Amino acid sequence: MSAQASVNAFMTPNPEDHHLSRPDARDLQELEGPDYLVDQEEVLFMQVFVEEVGIWMDSMDAKKHFSRQLPFHALKEPMLLNAFLASGARHLALVNKRYSQDRALKYYDKATKHLLDALQDPNRDTVLCATTAVILNVYEIMGERALQRMNHIAGARALIKECGWNARSSGIGAACFWLNVGMELLSCLHFNWQVAWDPDDWGIDMNLEPETESGREELWTHRIVYIVAKVCNFRASIPRDEEAAKQSAQARYVKWIGLTEFADRWNTCIPRTMHPMAYLYPGQTLSGSCFPEVWLIKRASIVARLFYHTCMCLLAQINPLQNSQSPEMHQMLTEHSQLICGISAHVKDRGVASVALRSLHIAAECLTRRDAQEEVLTIVDKIRTETGWRVGFINDELKEKWGWNNQEQQPVQAPPQQQQQQQQAPAPQIQPQRRMYPMMNPLAGVDFNNAQHPYQEHYIPPNVNIMQQQDLLQQHGVASHHQQAPNNAYSYY
Repeated sequence: MSAQASVNAFMTPNPEDHHLSRPDARDLQELEGPDYLVDQEEVLFMQVFVEEVGIWMDSMDAKKHFSRQLPFHALKEPMLLNAFLASGARHLALVNKRYSQDRALKYYDKATKHLLDALQDPNRDTVLCATTAVILNVYEIMGERALQRMNHIAGARALIKECGWNARSSGIGAACFWLNVGMELLSCLHFNWQVAWDPDDWGIDMNLEPETESGREELWTHRIVYIVAKVCNFRASIPRDEEAAKQSAQARYVKWIGLTEFADRWNTCIPRTMHPMAYLYPGQTLSGSCFPEVWLIKRASIVARLFYHTCMCLLAQINPLQNSQSPEMHQMLTEHSQLICGISAHVKDRGVASVALRSLHIAAECLTRRDAQEEVLTIVDKIRTETGWRVGFINDELKEKWGWNNQEQQPVQAPPQQQQQQQQAPAPQIQPQRRMYPMMNPLAGVDFNNAQHPYQEHYIPPNVNIMQQQDLLQQHGVASHHQQAPNNAYSYY
């Protein structure tokens, strides 16, 4: 077979040879794109995105839109393609000093220009614009100073709302919604912010009954995200004034009981596949870890359990009537923090790194043993090496919490008997109020209906009729697309 014949074997047939085609005129434009990537640099950056970035973006999406479906559609959409390439190049520059951030910035600027130009067209593809903004949002949060580059962080949220996406959405709408609120939640956990998009407005089905069907782990993951968001809002609403906190303690305790029972109910009803496949005590592990080895099989199950144990750690810290030094709360905090550390210490799936980092940061604050503290720092360093994320501040904050910065010299390893005494000693009380930050959630009030909306000089409201047509395509057109689309028309909605 000749080289040309080999190439032709990968190419789709001439669209004129197909008798069935999608009636949407935009499909004719799709045919103008390449059938596959041929540029060496683009191939590399797309591979990096799919294998390293897309995997965690899809951690709550059963259909894996970002890593398995959208890259094919990007072949026909320069805006989407450049967003993918920017994120892949950004990741590569973070983990490998041989690669410059300049290449990532080039693709980022191209994708941004495409998006801003599209936002001035009332007949634009609103789904494409929102999806591109979500990916550019991911690009922006990869750096340590993400809040200083807010070009698309707020824009992605506004475009998602413009599309009407929420927990009831399906397809790419659901993928973008859950990725977006998931990233916001992780930031709120760190900065002690209120979640800007009220969880009660998400539209999620929270009828918690014992699971009888298989393959619905992602649904239960979405449900624990909702519960953690509720706990996050409860924590952020704790009065800073001590007298006000005392006066509202009983009322807040009733809410605390409700949230705790909600989380317990979730853990009772989830399918067996979301519980550990195996559990080894620290002395049984081959790794010699200070923490138990907790083996969970599916990525969504790992993410869900990390969120669940994080939820229980937070609840143990913010009981309005008992502090974390009380026997009951101390046991609750210790148990769940150990499980978070155990999952994070032994997990091999890099697709859970974003949740593992935030959960580990919260769980590790109560550790008192030096060897356990050092192992946590090692885990954070491992994640930093693999992802390139600038998360050195986590180690700094943990060292400060543990009191390392107040010691002139690092203490030597305690003898076994003393280690046991330290492990049994009450954990220091954790005061969530100290985690307060003066800055409010930057996503609060983000909406194109507000005067200070994103993309100020570029945004023009979309044509209502066009949006309705795209909604119909997304809701009812998937099956017909599979039946009628020519071979080179990728299903997007």
